[in-house]
Amino acid sequence: MNSIENILRELELLPHPEGGFYKETYRSDNSIEPYALPGSYKSSRNFCTAIYFLLTSDNFSAFHKIKQDEIWHFYGGSAISLHIITKEGAYEKHLIGADISKGEVPQFVVKGGDWFASEIEARDSFGLAGCTVSPGFDFEDFEMADRQDLIERYPDHARIITKLTR
Repeated sequence: MNSIENILRELELLPHPEGGFYKETYRSDNSIEPYALPGSYKSSRNFCTAIYFLLTSDNFSAFHKIKQDEIWHFYGGSAISLHIITKEGAYEKHLIGADISKGEVPQFVVKGGDWFASEIEARDSFGLAGCTVSPGFDFEDFEMADRQDLIERYPDHARIITKLTR
């Protein structure tokens, strides 16, 4: 069985600013110019990017958002609880995992512009996933939530916002 330390070492994962660990595994060679992209992109974006993402029960991925849709793919370990606050203000919780009989799904899409955070609810465990973003991810498109601002905007979700922000 793989230990967290072994996975971190073998996959060469580094700490992610939102929490957890990651490594970019793919960035397409071709790109899209900003005039051909929707919304407020200020520079070109690669067609697609992908990362490994490892989360442990000792950490969480704090609420953040990006402009693009993000496709999550489950690889192993314990289910990952994905918490979403949609652009319309609705709260959703989805389980990314392999046990379909328990309502887990092995793949899930977070819509661009939705706030999302994730955690491992199982004790002493981890979840390993992949995340694919198109158009490709750039930290210019990344926004970490400010706890107070998010609570003021979505007061009905103050409990989960407080739990999953820093």
